[in-house]
Amino acid sequence: MSNTVVYVSGTFDLFHSNHLKMIEYGLGLGDTLIVGVSTDELVCSYKNPPAVPFEERIAIIEGLRAPDVVIPQHTLDHKDTVKNLNIDVFVIGDDWKGKYDYLKDQGVKVFYFPYGKGVSSTNLKKKIYNQYKKLIKPSDDHPIPEPKS
Repeated sequence: MSNTVVYVSGTFDLFHSNHLKMIEYGLGLGDTLIVGVSTDELVCSYKNPPAVPFEERIAIIEGLRAPDVVIPQHTLDHKDTVKNLNIDVFVIGDDWKGKYDYLKDQGVKVFYFPYGKGVSSTNLKKKIYNQYKKLIKPSDDHPIPEPKS
């Protein structure tokens, strides 16, 4: 009997329901689920730093029922990861569509999980920022009272 190894890759910043759905989707594709969490250094190599530090992001993923193994992810090139961990299936968000098709040459099935128009860490950050701007304006824009003598 063969064991299908699934690798789910992500940053998992501001953990939300679509992250959970992608991990559970990966769980349904095989027998052993490995989740790779991008380190802060890796994320900073291609975009702004995550809002939540790596140690907290990986702890959140380790606390889930679904993964069998959770590992730090130090590179966007997954050729060695796939080879070293005997990965059969690779899952990543569809914002990376096409970027990991090269893994198919190694016999890996690649799935781009559809986030759709729903929740994303980027959308959450924008929403939090916009709400913050609305809150801070009235607290900063006020008359300065005259000191009492």
